[in-house]
Amino acid sequence: MTATVEDQRWRILDPSHDPDDPQTYLRTAIRWHFSAETGSPFWLRRMQQLDFDPLTEIQTFDDLQRFPNVVDELRTVPVEELIPRGYGPNPPAPRVFESGGTTGAPKRAILMPDWIATAVNRMLNGPQFAGRPPANILVLTPSGPHKIGCMYDYIAERQNTIKFSIDMDPRWVKKLVALNQPEQVEAYLEHILDQAEHILATQQIGLLVTTPPVLRACTRRPRLVELINAKAQLIFWGGAHMTVDERFMLRHEYFPNVHMISRYGSLMILESATERPGLSPDEDIVYDPRSPVVTFNVVNPANRRPVEYGERGQIVMHHVSKGMFLPNNLERDTVIRVPGLPGQIGDSVSSPAPVDTFGGEKVIEGVY
Repeated sequence: MTATVEDQRWRILDPSHDPDDPQTYLRTAIRWHFSAETGSPFWLRRMQQLDFDPLTEIQTFDDLQRFPNVVDELRTVPVEELIPRGYGPNPPAPRVFESGGTTGAPKRAILMPDWIATAVNRMLNGPQFAGRPPANILVLTPSGPHKIGCMYDYIAERQNTIKFSIDMDPRWVKKLVALNQPEQVEAYLEHILDQAEHILATQQIGLLVTTPPVLRACTRRPRLVELINAKAQLIFWGGAHMTVDERFMLRHEYFPNVHMISRYGSLMILESATERPGLSPDEDIVYDPRSPVVTFNVVNPANRRPVEYGERGQIVMHHVSKGMFLPNNLERDTVIRVPGLPGQIGDSVSSPAPVDTFGGEKVIEGVY
């Protein structure tokens, strides 16, 4: 096979466009991640422990359930071993992000530069930016090694706007919750709100990016509520869970002047599922993943069989891209199973909520 033909094959994995043929995309991705020339050291080593040959036996998205869930290994694996060899002998440096530590020591994922560039394009074309004039952004989310706030650095650069942020360590809050120190949790929340109020009082902000626990805490400060209503056109929230009643209260009682949009996802899928348009404010939000790059299944965790549509089960997430391959990840959330959009692989979901314990650890959301 000539190099030209091989290069053409790998262009199917180009993250800048959605795949035309999901099955061809899947088979190409499997070949990429499990060939000695292009796969990552992590998966090439892990392949030797499988009781099947991915190159010949993984043909459909249902077959992804044959893989073990390896995300716990991402707590300790050297991140260099996650970079596919197909990026060349001197690959571009990835951005490394960590999970919030909700279920124990944080997990790490890499975002290669080609993925980041196209992810920023998708964000700019998404509902939080499309049709809105560029505006300064205040990010009230975890900082440091967390992906949620970092992506807005790229957005601000592309839109020639300004990103403001605060210091937030969600792991410290989780530790305080685990130690049963609610007064310290409240003190930390006040510290977060002090930072937010000062920025909003002194700067022009059009977009507020935050989490439900922080947004709920904002409602305890009349001055902060007033500032958000006066300055922000949009609140973009995610990272934790919100009920329909909470969403209604926040939208109509506290922030009637501000549009609200959410997203649902996990670091382990590198991006988030988006709100399905056209639903009424009184309905549960339905989240549609970016199939076939990201796919969901909603299952009974006892036997991994799908639950019926409209029933609650535990979510299994799969990520298949050029830069990362993370299949069959049983996540810590339960969700309502919803039929996917026409042509979508797998399920859509609504009403996510965390389980009480996961992997032997108590699930603590804290502020994220």
